[in-house]
Order: sequence, then structure tokens, then C-alpha cells
Amino acid sequence: MAVTTLSFLSTLPSSSSSLIPISSSHPSPTITAPKSSSGRICCRKNEALVHNEDGFSRRDVLKCLGATISIASSGSFVEMAMAADLIQLRQRSEFLSKVKGTLYDAIKANPELLPSLLTLALNDAMTYDKATKSGGPNGSIRFSSEISRPENQGLSSALNLLEEAKKEIDSYSKGGPISFSDLIQYAAQSAVKRTFLTAAIRKCGGNEEKGNLLYTAYGSNGQWGLFDKQLGRSDTQEPDPEGRVPQWQKASVQEMKDKFSAVGFGPRQLAVMSAFLGPDQLATENLLASDPDVLPWVQKYQRSRETVSQTDYEVDLITTLTKLSCLGQRINYEAYSYPVKKVDFTKIKL
Repeated sequence: MAVTTLSFLSTLPSSSSSLIPISSSHPSPTITAPKSSSGRICCRKNEALVHNEDGFSRRDVLKCLGATISIASSGSFVEMAMAADLIQLRQRSEFLSKVKGTLYDAIKANPELLPSLLTLALNDAMTYDKATKSGGPNGSIRFSSEISRPENQGLSSALNLLEEAKKEIDSYSKGGPISFSDLIQYAAQSAVKRTFLTAAIRKCGGNEEKGNLLYTAYGSNGQWGLFDKQLGRSDTQEPDPEGRVPQWQKASVQEMKDKFSAVGFGPRQLAVMSAFLGPDQLATENLLASDPDVLPWVQKYQRSRETVSQTDYEVDLITTLTKLSCLGQRINYEAYSYPVKKVDFTKIKL
């Protein structure tokens, strides 16, 4: 059965000038205060204040403390209200925004490396072994003995790009160096988001303003929320075992299906990740379409890419990438934040 020829990677810009920042139309996640069982903290007034290096003013902290004590004294049951948690969330949110900005600049200057960044993230994660609970997106691909393997051929330039980006990120990180495992997965996220935004701009005849509005109105940017929470992966200190990742461009469809099945994915996820399986997405999809299990999904996502919103394709791709980026990983939810002493306000005598 014939398939259409519109690919995800065909939306890539021919020059770096086609890429535009998305930070203006997609602000950082809003942090809200935790709710108690019968009360809530609300901020109803904005004031110009002098902030400290954490982004919080002294008055902000005092307001949170006063509001929490007020709730407790009015009879609300408060198990643990910790202003430190709000500070850490704010720090992580600001840090992640800076990371995305750095990655945007790096990708904008080297758009030809975008497909390699996708495959780099895939291959780093696909070393996961369910039986031994080892491997996964742990940054092992940074080791020379692993990046030089046949399945990683052509990915060194993408890794070099991230190594340079890491130097800049570490220079402003307040909570220690960013892990390669986080950096590699967030580079893939940035690459995917840039490509969807570029596709929206092209559908608007190259008008950047209209393209931004189109992606904001019909895109699935909000779907990235869960991915953004998975910040705090740890790096391994040795390469992962050989033989766990196929050479995608030489593998049969059955070999691809077997590998995806081994990490808990099926034909649907294989089809939606076609852009990660090598630089020629159309060639990959033509191969995948020869398998009756994968064909319906290839057709589904090709049809979706022809629509204005690409919703089915984008949502499934984001969901799969989010799951892939956490295979076997334990997330440190306090990574990259200053250690802040936590206060149990329930023990404060009023």
C-alpha cells in the first residue's frame, strides 16, 4: 500500500535564520503554592521589590510564612508548609528556562545536527535492560568507547555540540553541573519543539508571527509539562554494555520491533519515533510501512502531519519521548537547586 511522502524532518529549515526563539510565546511553568485541606494561599497584589539571587524577595518569603501561619491559626490542618519547597521549584524553573535558551542558540547555529541530536537521545536511552534494570538514559554515550560504536556512527558532532553547551550551562548553574543524561534528553526535546514550530511557520507562508500564533493556538506545547518535571537524572560512570542498540539504518523492521518491545514499546511507538531512527525519515517510514503491524501507525502519523495542528502525531511523539527519557531512571527532584533548610511551620508556637 502506498504511503504519503510528508516527513517530520522535511519541516527542518534550510538555514538557521528560519528558527526563532519560542520563549516569548511559551513562558516558563507557573509555580503555585501547595493547598491545604481547607485553605489556600492566594497572591492578589504585584509590587516592585528588590529580589535576592534566588529570585525571591524578603517580602515574598515573609508573606508565605505569614499566610501559612494564618492558615494554621485559623484552624486549618497543616501537615507541613515549607517555603523552601517554593524556592527550590522557582530555582529549577528558572534554571530549566536558561538551559532551553542555551540549547536553542546551539541548535540555531547548527541546524544540520538536529537529526543527530534525536538519534543521540534515542541511543543513549535504548541501552536500557529490563531484566537487569541497567542502562537507559544515563549519559553513557558520552564515553569514547560507546560513541565510537557502529550504531553511534555520525553522532560525535552532536555530542561535541552538547559538550560545549554544557560548559555554558555549568557556568550559571547554581546547583552543580548539569548531567549529560539530562542534557542529552533536553536537547532532543528542544530539537523536536523547534521542528514543530518551524512547521507551523511554514504553514503560514513563512510568517513568523502567524506561525507562533498557530502553534500557540493549535500546538501541543502544554503536553511537555510532564517531560519538564523529569529533571534530575544521574550519570553513569562507565559505558553501557555493547550489543544493546541496533544499527537502525541496517536493522530489519522485526529487529526494530524486538528492540522497542524489550523496553516496553510497541509498533505505535516505533512508528512515531521514525525521525529518531536516522537522518532519512522517509526511507525509514517506507521500510516500516512494509510491516502490517506498523503500517497503520505510519499512515496515521503521516496524515496527522498534513493537518494544521498535527495533534495526533505531536502528542504521541511527546508522550513516547517522555517515557523514553526516563527508562530505568530515578529522578532527583531537588537537583540544580540550592539546598534550603526546610521549616515545619506546624511546630511554631503562636
